[in-house]
Amino acid sequence: MKVVVDAYGGDNAPYEIVEGVKLALKDNKNLNIVLCGKQSELKNLINGYEDRIEIVDASEVILNEDHPTQAIRQKKDSSLVRAYDVLKEREDVIGLVTAGSTGAVLVGAIMKIGRIKGISRPALAPILPTKKNSDVIIIDSGANVDCKPINLLHFALMGSAYYSIIYKNENPRVALLNNGTEEGKGDELTKASFDLLKEAPINFIGNKEGRDFMSGDIDVLVTDGFAGNALLKGTEGAVGAVLSILKKSIKAHFLSKIGYIFMHKTFKEIKSRIDIINKHGGSPLLGCKKLIIKNHGSCKRNNIKSSIEQTIVLYENQLNKKIEDVLKALVIDQTAGEQDA
Repeated sequence: MKVVVDAYGGDNAPYEIVEGVKLALKDNKNLNIVLCGKQSELKNLINGYEDRIEIVDASEVILNEDHPTQAIRQKKDSSLVRAYDVLKEREDVIGLVTAGSTGAVLVGAIMKIGRIKGISRPALAPILPTKKNSDVIIIDSGANVDCKPINLLHFALMGSAYYSIIYKNENPRVALLNNGTEEGKGDELTKASFDLLKEAPINFIGNKEGRDFMSGDIDVLVTDGFAGNALLKGTEGAVGAVLSILKKSIKAHFLSKIGYIFMHKTFKEIKSRIDIINKHGGSPLLGCKKLIIKNHGSCKRNNIKSSIEQTIVLYENQLNKKIEDVLKALVIDQTAGEQDA
């Protein structure tokens, strides 16, 4: 079993990427890695794992400021494009892990790998913690800014399949992000999407507002990429602000410092709970013919390790087949409905 890794994607490449690869290899004895990047530099970083790491030389790097489509077409010797070539051409490679430019990752996935038959658009699906002992998936979180109702229907089907694998729950609760909970609320997109979702072969629980998505009462939150990305970034900013304020307040008062000593374990547990990325890896780009995991650009070794292991879990549990099966179920339901009508 092999996973291809873009060694030069992200702010901390290549060192943290390679260290994450080595951590994954240490804990997964049946795993081999294909690293794409500058061979002369990578050779000096993989010491001890030469027999399990294959290096594909790539002299170029796609930067965040590069135009995504032009970068994929023109930087053919970049670490990301080489990684996509490996993923496309080799049957023994089950998936790709990268922390590179989101735009280039999306364009490369469509141009090089392609979509699962029947899926209108691929979508990013990050995981966030809730106030209960559970997590929630947001889909889409930025891959598709302008969407149609059929896109949101496919996001719901893919998100439900993904959640069922990660959490061993065959009936996850799927909600539609809206500005109110009543049926008939929202803009034209959400109104039309609501009608599709309530007839889909999923556990659709209706509209939910942005303040509810971390309540623990939702497993999969469906939205277009613009609203999903705004919600995700806003949440990240709010959490960061609260933690910063808390840290300053503790340092400002002597008794707070004393209290922190006794609550150190509690704060450590909170930090671990919030640090969901290092537990589940990056965001899968659902709907592509092969597995692609997109990491945050600032990710470090533990995230890369988790993303590689996430790829293995999704492959072993046949995520793409599960998505194909739920699409077939959707077609059967629609056909039955037409016959009844």
